[in-house]
Amino acid sequence: MLGALIALFGVASSPGPASAQDAPWWQIFSGAANSPPQRDPDRRQPEPMQDLRTSNVPLRSDVMVEALERAIERYQEIVNAGGWPSIPGGRSIRIEDSDERLPLVRRRLAATGELPKKTASMGDFGFGDDLESAVRRYQESNGLRPTGRLDKYTIQTMNISAQARLAQLRLNLQRMRELLGQRLEDRYIVVNAASFQLEAVERFEVEQRHRVIVGKPDRQTPTVKAQVRALNFFPFWRVPESVATLDLIPKLQREPEYLQKEQIRVLTGSFNGPEIDSTRIDWRSADAHKIKFRQDPGPQNALGLLRLDMPNEHGVYMHDTPMKQLFNSRGRSFSAGCVRVQDVFKLGEWIARNEVGWGEPGRIQDVIEAGKPLDLTLTRPVPVYFTYITAWAEPEGRIQFRPDIYGRDGVRELHPGGERDPTDGPAPTFMLAP
Repeated sequence: MLGALIALFGVASSPGPASAQDAPWWQIFSGAANSPPQRDPDRRQPEPMQDLRTSNVPLRSDVMVEALERAIERYQEIVNAGGWPSIPGGRSIRIEDSDERLPLVRRRLAATGELPKKTASMGDFGFGDDLESAVRRYQESNGLRPTGRLDKYTIQTMNISAQARLAQLRLNLQRMRELLGQRLEDRYIVVNAASFQLEAVERFEVEQRHRVIVGKPDRQTPTVKAQVRALNFFPFWRVPESVATLDLIPKLQREPEYLQKEQIRVLTGSFNGPEIDSTRIDWRSADAHKIKFRQDPGPQNALGLLRLDMPNEHGVYMHDTPMKQLFNSRGRSFSAGCVRVQDVFKLGEWIARNEVGWGEPGRIQDVIEAGKPLDLTLTRPVPVYFTYITAWAEPEGRIQFRPDIYGRDGVRELHPGGERDPTDGPAPTFMLAP
């Protein structure tokens, strides 16, 4: 069938439709309302959680290294004292429940400071307000949705041993020192894949933080040092061969109309090759080596309306997304390796503000409302670091842990093995995305 597929390439090509420059984008792309966008099309929706760091101290700083060193001293003392008790599994425990495991929970939380030691009585089987508040503090410090309930996932996390946590802290101290050991620039961006957040730093202070979506465990966001060199507005998405092979072609075998719905074109040989009539292709034998997929710009595009170009050996970058509801998940490992940024236009303004003609507020909004593809090449590229920090300590002393979603910490207890926090809602259904 591949021979027949290749044979039809010469007759299946057709000129593309009018470009986005021929009319406003909200009139060109289906799925968008027949009216111009609001002044702030990336306005943040009400957020049910507070999972971003709040200090203006950058993750990449001597202050954070020193705080982590103090945390290691604390956890060494906990290990030397015998650690903390293990809590038997079973049904979830809710506020006002009575349960024989609650004295152990109190001792566990007292060991790490979420609960005062004087309240860790072995005879207290009640789940009162004080314990609920302590559970919430623990959940917030461990990247869990702070429900105040002792559900299965919270108990599993509490049962990670003190020795494993100490090893995790030491490993992340090494990572943080390596990150700090490189030349410290005046302006830079750090993406911590393990905590699903981004920091934009200038003059040693965090000026912006953003939630991000990172790669799935089987398509990890790599550790990268690069530079943001351009802002691409209304980008085409050139579907990588790996995504075409693993995701798109299997999807088309079940749903061939998906291409039309998502405005994806099939091209011969290269991303600039002639277009092929996709209805004449047998997707059961299609070969991603010989055909290419390119998605038209617009609100349906997997890159959204803005791509941050940062050339690197891994081919990853940062971008907008039409799937903004996914930022409401606490665990956000949904991509094929690239990083999707919440409020990406705000980050774009921060990146571009030192470029001539881009310092005025609303400049990026004007570009979006114009609806025409535009590439801004930066005269002052912005360094960017993709890192993987699963444990750190805030300057005031609060210690933070995150699940080792990629299994890079080398401690089996820390790797969730793909299990999701049940309070975080269902995993998204099929998405074709970088």
